[in-house]
Amino acid sequence: MSPSSGFTALRRIVAARAQGYCEYCRCSERFATESFTLEHIQPRAKGGKDTLDNLAWSCLGCNSHKHTKTVAIDPVTGTTVPLFNPRQQLWHNHFEWSEDFTTIIGTSPIDRATVEALRLNRLGIVNLRCVLAASGLHPPTL
Repeated sequence: MSPSSGFTALRRIVAARAQGYCEYCRCSERFATESFTLEHIQPRAKGGKDTLDNLAWSCLGCNSHKHTKTVAIDPVTGTTVPLFNPRQQLWHNHFEWSEDFTTIIGTSPIDRATVEALRLNRLGIVNLRCVLAASGLHPPTL
């Protein structure tokens, strides 16, 4: 298997594991305006590898805001904490939806720092969630 076919296989596996949703903001790939990508939880620039336990399926917005970050500041406590890790933590144990399902709420320092650092409530994604929720297509039932 060539290196490029190995990467393609990893991409398919990670996408299937995520069931078509960004593993951070829960945006559906089906309704995204940009392609999704493999996101290195531990960035390659910091020694991260191209392995299944280090890869997440990510929308371009989350991937761009995360970039090489592995930690962020919790806006409530001011402490530096690690970002949410979708390979080690379950999304539904760390985040909640607002009553209208348009906003992601972090309930712990890690969650709040991740919401802020990755801008999980960007205006465009909140608007998309609003339309999808009104259509019965949001939130995802993962």
